[in-house]
Amino acid sequence: MSQVHYQQLNLIRLPIINKLYKDFYPAGKAKRDEILWVGESPQGIVCCVRFKSIGELQLLTGMLVKPEFRGQKIATHLLQHAIPQIKQKPCYCFAFIELEALYQHVGFITLSPQQLPHDLQQRFGRYCNSGKKLIPMQYKVQP
Repeated sequence: MSQVHYQQLNLIRLPIINKLYKDFYPAGKAKRDEILWVGESPQGIVCCVRFKSIGELQLLTGMLVKPEFRGQKIATHLLQHAIPQIKQKPCYCFAFIELEALYQHVGFITLSPQQLPHDLQQRFGRYCNSGKKLIPMQYKVQP
């Protein structure tokens, strides 16, 4: 989809993102202390992803593509455009199992929960205990 433009979101537009989450991913809510990247088409924002700082690392979270735009590689393009953010400090994500290949395609590797930094191990455990089927992943900078 060539008419999607990817960029870091100006926080003044946060209410638009939170409406998107409310409509399509009620568990997600963007916060002012997060960095957000979006994909925008003439129809408006079609995808977003958040980066939450946790000490010396960051957690990629809340990736959302509007249902009518899924299956068009938009999530892959969003992550590829967000690589400058992903590379700023060690980046982890808790991916839904069915999205493992998507994240691997842009440079994430699958970890065991024990390989996560301590702060993230507890968070991962809480997410999984709430019934989500997730796998921990980390972005690996290619040499």
